Amino acid sequence: MQVKTALQTATELLSESDSAALDAEVLLCLVLQKQRSYLRAWPNLELPADLALQFRTLIEQRQQGTPIAYLTGNREFWSRDFKVTPDVLIPRADTELLIELCLTLIPSDKPCKIIDLGTGSGIIAITLAAERPLAQLTGIDISLAALSVAKLNAINHSIPNVQFHQSDWFTSVPDDTYQIIVSNPPYIAEDDEHLKRGDLRFEPRSALSAAESGLSDIRIITKTAYSRLDDGGYLLVEHGYDQQQQVQKLFNECHYQQVQTINDLAGLARVTYGQRLNTPNQI
Repeated sequence: MQVKTALQTATELLSESDSAALDAEVLLCLVLQKQRSYLRAWPNLELPADLALQFRTLIEQRQQGTPIAYLTGNREFWSRDFKVTPDVLIPRADTELLIELCLTLIPSDKPCKIIDLGTGSGIIAITLAAERPLAQLTGIDISLAALSVAKLNAINHSIPNVQFHQSDWFTSVPDDTYQIIVSNPPYIAEDDEHLKRGDLRFEPRSALSAAESGLSDIRIITKTAYSRLDDGGYLLVEHGYDQQQQVQKLFNECHYQQVQTINDLAGLARVTYGQRLNTPNQI
């Protein structure tokens, strides 16, 4: 089978996908270990039988809905390539808003202690550590499998100023305080129909959904993070597009000040953050 024929057949098989042709090219490049430009330069190349079989297997997995990121084993985030497995969430562009906000708050000319709660593949902690070399980052996650992925990503990107530990939120974290606490926690309601669609069907449910209409983990984080912040420190949390009012209420109930919600590129509420200020009249 020639390259062009293989791509045409695969695109037809993946016709239900909005990115069928791209999916086919990405997966064939994975099999051939080549760039996409190679496919255009050699459309008449005959695929060896073993590679044709590998390609067909990947296409069948994609037909069943397996995300491209899990098939290729990587996904780009903040212009870096990160290893991903079914043990971690697939990095999404929305989370780059957390990075942008954190970078406006983290000094570039002096040390800063930062903790990433629910680090998953480590994209937040590693990206912040890379962009702010003087900062000391800690990433925590309850999943040992996820932490293995995060540690490998830190090694692959040669990031020395980040460490990872297992903990259920702050339960097993030493009694340190931080200038920045950041989290992309589970925030989808447990009965949300979106969990049965698309890539979400294959991602770890524990990293996606939470009780109390998706707010239970955010509630825990807002309550426990306050005592772990230095005076003037910030908590930043990613959340669902329709959770702005509830999340702001949680922040206000826990006495954070300057509470704000920032919209993503689609104009949807995405990140809420607040500051600990030890004012004299504070409860």
